[in-house]
Amino acid sequence: MRLALAQINPTVGDISGNAALIERALEAARKRSVDLVVFPELSICGYPPRDLLQHEGFVEACERETERIGTTGTRDLTVVMGTPLRVGGAPEAGSRLANSLVVYRGNEQIAYYDKRLLPTYDVFDEDRYFEAGDRAVVIDVAGERVGLAICEDLWQGRDAGFSSAYDDAADPIAELANAGARTVVVPSASPFVLGKGTRHREILRSHATRHRLTMASVNQVGGNDDLIFDGHSCIIGPDGAMLAAARGFEEQLLVLESDATRFGDVDDPVAGGDANRMLFDALVLGVRDYCRKTGFARAVIGLSGGIDSALTAAIGAAALGSENILGVLMPGPYSSAHSLTDARDLGERLGVKTVTAPIGPGHNGIGGVLDAVFGEIGELALGERRPDLTEENLQSRVRGAMIMAVSNRTGAIVLTTGNKSELAVGYCTLYGDMNGGLAVLSDVPKTRVFALSKWMNEHWESLGFRGPPIPENTITKPPSAELAPDQKDSDSLPDYGVLDEIVDRHVERKQSAATIARETGFGADEVARICRLIDRNEYKRRQMATGLKVTGVAFGPGRRVPIARGWH
Repeated sequence: MRLALAQINPTVGDISGNAALIERALEAARKRSVDLVVFPELSICGYPPRDLLQHEGFVEACERETERIGTTGTRDLTVVMGTPLRVGGAPEAGSRLANSLVVYRGNEQIAYYDKRLLPTYDVFDEDRYFEAGDRAVVIDVAGERVGLAICEDLWQGRDAGFSSAYDDAADPIAELANAGARTVVVPSASPFVLGKGTRHREILRSHATRHRLTMASVNQVGGNDDLIFDGHSCIIGPDGAMLAAARGFEEQLLVLESDATRFGDVDDPVAGGDANRMLFDALVLGVRDYCRKTGFARAVIGLSGGIDSALTAAIGAAALGSENILGVLMPGPYSSAHSLTDARDLGERLGVKTVTAPIGPGHNGIGGVLDAVFGEIGELALGERRPDLTEENLQSRVRGAMIMAVSNRTGAIVLTTGNKSELAVGYCTLYGDMNGGLAVLSDVPKTRVFALSKWMNEHWESLGFRGPPIPENTITKPPSAELAPDQKDSDSLPDYGVLDEIVDRHVERKQSAATIARETGFGADEVARICRLIDRNEYKRRQMATGLKVTGVAFGPGRRVPIARGWH
């Protein structure tokens, strides 16, 4: 048996476009004399379809297109495709749904399989839409017994610490082995998270060696809203050896004969991959696909001379091309001279056009009106006390209004520049620097912003830049919002190494302030203050732009914390 894993990049809801991707992959597989072709989970509609599954006609369109491909394009192939199916084939609208695989051979459907374990944690909400299957399905392909599973059937929550959710459930992989499967194919739509790929490989190997199976996992690739899918499809033999491994972050047809005795261990791009390279590739793919799939060809970025906007611009240029990025410099009353020189230096390094739009006139005009209002209500004028959060936020909001006006006029999307550390503690301004369409670094802590920027400068040539993209002064100077005289981040925040450790423990691990202080040795009062800031600023994050998820817990759909609450 010759097996092909079709690592494709579907767009959620583009049923005809996804069908075209499937048909192109089938033609490529046919040229390589393949027996079995396997596509990712819900490949006909893209993952995650979310409430589109409840829209009139959506599931029916998926079923029609799946049947059309299966009955016209599988004459000499066995094809496994992912699609939503109405349970039992019920024709009426509103019928129960399953997350299913359909199997066609010779232009006829020969089997189907319904996903048995439905994840309902983090970004997953499959219980909302699907009914779990209850049977193991094994098919014969070219003399090989092939079992069918889907994503969570394999992972069983172990990649995210939710394995206890399935304590009372049967093990789908064990049941396939007991049913005589020698190869198990696992269509997946597993989002990228830093470090997650290694855990996935370990889980695959554990199933392969325990049951003496060849495990073939095909993962979707591409960006869909906040989620990035890295691909990295692979085939692992019964002895745990890597038989074939697809590249990450790009489409690929991975082909292998299933006779594991003829192959040795191959290089694995996950095991040998650099974390900074994976993060860079993920963010570039996330930006590129978000823009492509929502109709944006260009982006505009406010360039402050700081490291966050510099890294965002570099990623944007890599994703969309430097000719499609506009950098807007918006100096204010407290901007340093090096802010402008560093921002212009960045533009030259990236080949990005830059323009300068001082905020002074707008700030003064709005400030004059506000001072009159403040006088009438008995409040201090702007700048009459320090620190003056109102004046600081006004500067940011003038910038926000200006960058959105440029976006409106040009049709370019605004890429916001705030990192996870700042968003965690509210070191950002609603309707100011938070304005925009996509928050590129919202799940990247400040310490990793620095690390990634340094790494990109060291590897600029292999990344396609014409030189080190980030100005050295941008990396080495103390971070500052420059909204007040001689302001530095360290005036109000602890060292970013300390802050990021607290954020990681409180947000991702759900640890209390007391536990964090005890386990880290950080000052109890400082830890409690930071945890209070994280809790208090949930309302800001609820209003932020869509952010790309790259860690276990991002500020997005997978984190559901009430704004109005009494528990802290």
